[in-house]
Amino acid sequence: MASAVDGLKDRLLAVSQPDDDGVYRNGEAKRAKRMEIVLTALRQLWDDAVAATGKEGGSVPPQGVGLAAVGSLARRQIGPCSDLDLVIIYDGHAMKDAEVAKLADKLWYPLWDSGLDLDHSVRTRQQCESVTDHDLPAAMGWLNVLPVAGDVDLIRRTGDSILERWRKAARKRLPELTDSARQRFDRFGQLAYLNQPDVKEARGGLRDTVLVSALATSWLADRPHGQYDDAVEHLLDVRDCIHLAAHKDTNMLLPAYQVPVAKMMGLSDPTIPDPDQRDGESIENLQTYLARYGRRIAFALDSTASRATHSLTHEKPRFSFFQIMQPRGRGRRAAPRFDIIADGVARHEGEAVLAPGADPSKDSKLVLKIAVAAAENDLPIAPGTLENLKHCPIHDSRWYPESRDRFVRLLASGPSLERTWEELDFADMPGRLIPEWLGIRNRPSASAAHRYTIDHHMVEVVTRLGRTSPTGERYDDAHYTALLMAGILHDIGKRPRITDHAAESARHVPVIMKRMLFDDEIIRMTTMLVREHLTLSDFASTRSPDDPQAVKELAARMGNDPLMLDMLFDLTRADGSSLGATAGEQITKKYGWSKWRAALVGAMYRAARAACVR
Repeated sequence: MASAVDGLKDRLLAVSQPDDDGVYRNGEAKRAKRMEIVLTALRQLWDDAVAATGKEGGSVPPQGVGLAAVGSLARRQIGPCSDLDLVIIYDGHAMKDAEVAKLADKLWYPLWDSGLDLDHSVRTRQQCESVTDHDLPAAMGWLNVLPVAGDVDLIRRTGDSILERWRKAARKRLPELTDSARQRFDRFGQLAYLNQPDVKEARGGLRDTVLVSALATSWLADRPHGQYDDAVEHLLDVRDCIHLAAHKDTNMLLPAYQVPVAKMMGLSDPTIPDPDQRDGESIENLQTYLARYGRRIAFALDSTASRATHSLTHEKPRFSFFQIMQPRGRGRRAAPRFDIIADGVARHEGEAVLAPGADPSKDSKLVLKIAVAAAENDLPIAPGTLENLKHCPIHDSRWYPESRDRFVRLLASGPSLERTWEELDFADMPGRLIPEWLGIRNRPSASAAHRYTIDHHMVEVVTRLGRTSPTGERYDDAHYTALLMAGILHDIGKRPRITDHAAESARHVPVIMKRMLFDDEIIRMTTMLVREHLTLSDFASTRSPDDPQAVKELAARMGNDPLMLDMLFDLTRADGSSLGATAGEQITKKYGWSKWRAALVGAMYRAARAACVR
């Protein structure tokens, strides 16, 4: 017997296809059409199930039981192959559990046969409330409850109850929500910096948009509009194209899908005659596209969470002895407290902010002042401060000795550098400080061993460069500065159609560092490290440490300087260990930092260093 949902997946795919020229347009309208098809089919399926129950001698009352949608379907964001999140909500006084189970079978089995994935449940109103009270992911999905069929009033009352309970508990659950976002970021990474991102779970992805809505729904803070809404729609379009390329419900932008998705998004230039070049540039365009909108969504979450946290802080009463003695103080607020942590920078409610009186439009040095203070004190930069920093009159040709020194301090800040650099990147600061950075910003790496984009990879490398050399001695200021600068510049020449990126990067180094007012010796050391940053790895892969000629040649490449070899080893180790291949990627013998790789490179380094000190 035919079902109302027969071939539902095929119908959804049919209305989701790109235009005749292969470009996916009007994504919002396509999502609305898919909603209409799904809801129409589900309502007919419900009517058929109710009728079938009556024919079997049972009955489904008009009140006390209904079918509801949650998740992406309730948010009206369903993709071409998205799963259906459905729940039967019932009143135990209206139907017995066994009767509801029989009704559920008449709904779930045809849906399974339709080819779509199904996430289903059967719950009373009290069970719905209990689940959302204790399960944060469930609560996020249930903040939007869409009545589909049956007792609409029961479903709406359940949804209103869940919403009311969320608002009452949001103040206590805010830390849980922000912690869940942080844990997800640690697991899935940053959308803007991944070669193979999960456009749902990565930071800046669709899951973050659900958290933004949850914060806004709590009434603790309003959410952004305008450009933010535009970013959400663009990211949904990318998700839709991934579904079309994969022909299944997935949010992973794997290599096999990247070129087809780029073409559907209109990011492939058909006038480029070389197919490989055309595909390569289309992937880069897609990465830039994702980075732009992923940053906007990530910033929206940060700013909304920040406002929500501040609203809780200011809700707390501030008591003092004088208020007790003078009860007619009428609840006047105390002035906000700013702890000055650097010139022009303060700590305020756990964030780095501009100090009172600091004017970013008149002080180009404020960017690095705030960056260093934030990184060294392990503080996030307040979203409003980041917006204000965009007004700093930065000129890449106008560096000052104190700004150069602060830049080095920023690079030496360790793990905090990643977050601070990401925040600066949102405000477009790295490219304003170093214009050459724009050539590698958001660029995906061609190597399958790389998880991150080229720009993020270099930041990751710097965080792994310590001040202690392989021999246990500490680098002096000049050598440590050269090592850090080599880390942040070693792939700056990785541009399209560049065959030797090490040589190209080394060509840029003196130009950049002279603008930054570094002395000639530090520039010389940095240039050598960047030019030779693949040398130790190449020698370890192709030569033997027992070959005197190979050892002699390697030592000569570093000027027969044992300290330069120490720095090269540290740079090689940081470069190899920060590739970050995912579980589905293959690290070959040429890349990565396995125990085998470490032993191979270490043996060659020690042999060359011994040759230097003879």
